[in-house]
Amino acid sequence: MGKDITIYDIAKEVGLSPTTISRALNDHPAVNLKTKQRVSEVAGQMGYRTNLFASNLRRQHTHTIGVIVPRLNSPFMSTVISGMEKAATEGGYNLIISQSLETLQKEQANAKTMFDSRVDGLLVSLSYETDDLHHFEPFISRGIPVIFYDRVAEHEQCTSIVIDNLQAAYKATSHLVEQGCTNIMHITGNLKRNVYSDRLKGYKYALIDNNLPYNEQNIIVNNLSEEAGEEAAQQILKMKKLPDGLFVSNDTCAVSCVKTLKQAGISVPADVAVIGFNNDPICRVIEPNLTSVNYPGSEMGELAVKALILRLNGSTEGIASNTINLRSELIIRESSLKSKVAGKKWGQLAPK
Repeated sequence: MGKDITIYDIAKEVGLSPTTISRALNDHPAVNLKTKQRVSEVAGQMGYRTNLFASNLRRQHTHTIGVIVPRLNSPFMSTVISGMEKAATEGGYNLIISQSLETLQKEQANAKTMFDSRVDGLLVSLSYETDDLHHFEPFISRGIPVIFYDRVAEHEQCTSIVIDNLQAAYKATSHLVEQGCTNIMHITGNLKRNVYSDRLKGYKYALIDNNLPYNEQNIIVNNLSEEAGEEAAQQILKMKKLPDGLFVSNDTCAVSCVKTLKQAGISVPADVAVIGFNNDPICRVIEPNLTSVNYPGSEMGELAVKALILRLNGSTEGIASNTINLRSELIIRESSLKSKVAGKKWGQLAPK
């Protein structure tokens, strides 16, 4: 690999001082148009590349935003990143994306890399293992904005962007009760994280309000992967009394669970009505189509970047509080319809 061309190489070729070359490349008014054109032409021929990173450092910003996600292979996170990319491009920023792989150690390493890369701000969805925010203190102490989204933790100097997971879970569980379910199981993720602990609360509150008992045996905590869905279904099949309703905290796990139950001869929804979470495209592929909570991932990603850019511009206008709640809705499909619900809407009754 050849060495990078510098302004000194161009100066030697053109016969001008490095200062004049620098001014010409930066469109300085002190350099006449003819000289600027000549310098630009020679720079192009020699393969000169502007060092934007060094230039931005001199201006104390890099126009980059760091993003830390738990897993890149998540359909939900893909939609979030898509929204972030759209808003970042519109705002003149680039994204640096890394994944924690659900571990605190990797998340800490990611945060250090982002800090050393001098990102202007940081967007974070926390790993399963994260139990403190110490590794984000270098950002916060230097006034570099940190925004948490989806999986969040409270910090007085950081904004969090979420949906009302408790209310969404309450609606999902109540819909199953409305369909005649009285023995409803809940499959969820690591309860350290707000999204899963709040969904469990919503599930519990719905049972209480419908005079149904809460049973610890009806709670399965796993990593919500496809494999975890298969294992959960096998666990359900071994129960003396099968549940008649199942509320799962993501669609990947829910679909895997449905497939395994059907392979064992269990009818969905006649025997077990099932609801997932996120409204991923896979919901419309599985048969029967999966009822799910629509989580506005793209909107969340766009909002996270826009809120961060507002912070970078020194404005908090449009940021109402430390927590921003986005609207979600229950998309009702065949997997949860034990009985026909004419004209009934919890959020939206999806077409077949």
